[in-house]
Amino acid sequence: MAENIRLEVVTPEKQVVNDRAQIVMVPGSLGEFGVLSGHTPFMTSLKTGAIHYRDQDGKDQYVFVSGGFTEALPDKVTVLAESAEKMEDIDPERAKAAMERAEKRLAQDRAKEQVDNDRAKAALERAVVRIRIAGSQ
Repeated sequence: MAENIRLEVVTPEKQVVNDRAQIVMVPGSLGEFGVLSGHTPFMTSLKTGAIHYRDQDGKDQYVFVSGGFTEALPDKVTVLAESAEKMEDIDPERAKAAMERAEKRLAQDRAKEQVDNDRAKAALERAVVRIRIAGSQ
């Protein structure tokens, strides 16, 4: 059986995950990638999405992440995220409310205020991913 790999997910506020994993799937900015023990070292930026990993007991775990970087080493994956939440810590009602607010902002004509439009799109994307992850429970 292959060795497990250490997974650490941290934000500026706290450590979200410190666990051993059989495999780690990460939403990289150029696409999702998987890391097993012995992986070639590399670093990449993150996109908003879900980290999916199988813990050392074989149970699937999910973590919401938004923004940041990932470093993969042969024995460790470190995710430095702007924000991150374990699946069980996501409040689906709060995420749905955030999604509705973002959709409402996008429905308004804000062509001259592109920054607000971009922020609303990013908020909508984060809310949708949180809702999808919370539905995996």
